[in-house]
This record gives sequence, C-alpha cells and structure tokens, in this order.
Amino acid sequence: MSRVAGPELVAAVSNAGGLGILAALRLEPNDLRAQIRRIRDLTAMPFGVNLWLHPGVVSPIAPESIDPRALDAAQRKLNEVRARMGIAPSSAAPARFPELVARNFDVIVEERVPVWSIGLGNPPAEMVGRCQACGIRVMGMVTNVDDAHALADRGVDVIVAQGTEAGGHRSNWTGERREEAGTFVILPRIANAVSQPVLAAGGIVDGRGLVAALSLGASGVMLGTRFIATRESIAPDFFKDSVVKAGPGDTEVSTAFTGLPMRVLRNAFTAEYGNGPVLPPMLQSGAAEDIFKAAMARSDARYAAMPAGESAGLITDLPSAADVVRRIVEEAERTLSALKG
Repeated sequence: MSRVAGPELVAAVSNAGGLGILAALRLEPNDLRAQIRRIRDLTAMPFGVNLWLHPGVVSPIAPESIDPRALDAAQRKLNEVRARMGIAPSSAAPARFPELVARNFDVIVEERVPVWSIGLGNPPAEMVGRCQACGIRVMGMVTNVDDAHALADRGVDVIVAQGTEAGGHRSNWTGERREEAGTFVILPRIANAVSQPVLAAGGIVDGRGLVAALSLGASGVMLGTRFIATRESIAPDFFKDSVVKAGPGDTEVSTAFTGLPMRVLRNAFTAEYGNGPVLPPMLQSGAAEDIFKAAMARSDARYAAMPAGESAGLITDLPSAADVVRRIVEEAERTLSALKG
C-alpha cells in the first residue's frame, strides 16, 4: 500500500474498528516517526507499520554490479516507452535503493508501534524478540506453506496467507514461486499448517468474502485494493478512478515495474514492456523512475504503476474508509444470519 496508506487512511481504518497499516518501504526514518506520531494524533486505537524484508531491500543491490549488457537491454526497452511519452532517452544506471530497513525498524521499536507488519521476508529472531519484548505484535505474509512454517518457527504472532488474486508484490522472497495458489486454496492449507491466527489476503472486498475466509480457517482478512478507492486514500484520483472502472481480468502480474512480481492494473506500460528484460529488484524501478514520475505529474494512467488485486473488478464506488469497514461487518452479519436461516 505504498503511496496509498497515509496517516489519515490508517487512522480512519483503526477508528472504525479495523487495523490500519502504514507502508514504510520508502520513508526516511524521520518521516516515518512523524507519520507514526500523526497517526497517534488521529486515533487511540491500535495500528501497524509495514516493512519489507526482501534481500534486495534490506541490503540493496549496488547499481555498479549490474551487467552492462543487462542495463543496456532494460534501458533500450524503457526508451521505447519514453519515446511514446516524449521523454528523453536514457542509458544511465539507476540510483541505489536507499538502505532504510534497519533504521526504520529502530523507529518502530522506539515508538512502540502496536503491530509490525512484514512483507517479502522472514524476520530474524533478534528482530522478533525485540518487538515482543516491548509488546509489539509481529505479523508476516506468505504465499506458501513452507514459508508459513518458517514464520511460525520464528515466533511471529499472526500469519497472512496471500492468494494469487492479491494486489501488489507477491510476498515471496526466495525467487521460487512455490505452491502459490488462489486464496481459497492456499488459505486452508496454511491455516491447517500453523497454530498462529491466519488472515486471508486476496480477492476480498466485502462481508461475503470475510465470511468465506472465516469458513476456510481464517481469523480475519487483510484488504488492500478496496482501500485504494476510498476518500482518505492518498492515491491520485486517476488511480482511484482506474480501480473503480476496472473489470474482471483487468489485472496482471508483471516484473516490469520493480523487478519483482507485482499484480497491477493492466495499462499501456504493461502491454508495451511486456516480458522485456528487467534489472534486479528495486533497480528496475529506479531505472524507470522518470517514466513513473512523468505519468504521475500528467495524471496519465497509461504509464503509471498501479498495484491492485483482482478484487478491483468488484469495486464500484469511492466511500470513506469507515464506511468500508462498517459495510463489511454489517454484510458479514447478514450473510451469517442468512446461512443459519
């Protein structure tokens, strides 16, 4: 939920009875601390902060290590897109991704954030221990049973089972897309494999989805795409509109944006880049940064990075975050009542 979930959205979700989570992937430590304190100004309820633990983020790859032939191939493909956008061509190596994880983790611990949410990685025991020593709950996301076992062995408090429908990056850090499946297949497998509470992620936008997840062994659900199209979301209007207008089948998994598999709304960039060569994780996004910045400045959905799940095909409105939470609860209660009847 990077560039979607700011303090206002996080607080709105928490105030409504959910658990709002702040994305800290690209935040500098001082900015992260300020945003955590802003959330606390807006809510007294629990909230979380998400950090990636992918090796390419924890220890960013040096741009000078890129094979010159790989850099040339990726930039030539990106130059085809730049030409269509009227942007100057480039052959330069991207900037190094900032090394933020260790410093931002210190901020999370120092600020006693209620929940540390992890994407794309297995936390070292030392990090889990530091959190639990000061009352911070640890929540990790996985796409397969083996990784669920790995997180369970580390002692995390909550495990999120991410189905292939989910938007954004696949929460897999090994490079092997093992045993990935849709939410309704991977969720019961993971719920049966670990003793920790399991949340379902992927394809869920409403109370019916919540009830279905509960019936398959989940203790709750994690929603991302639904909250892009809310009034408190900091996503640009063209992104929100694209989610609302999306139909079934309007997403795909692409490595063209960051070098890692990410489910996004299909657009001109995904079509024109296709299966072209990509640079290592996070260096790809650095190489294409001028394209994405220009698209944002122009409100051009054709060439913007718009991570979203298949559930976009079920979203037709732009409510407040509180309305989303309330409607999910009310619909789940109605659904359960109807099933009992």
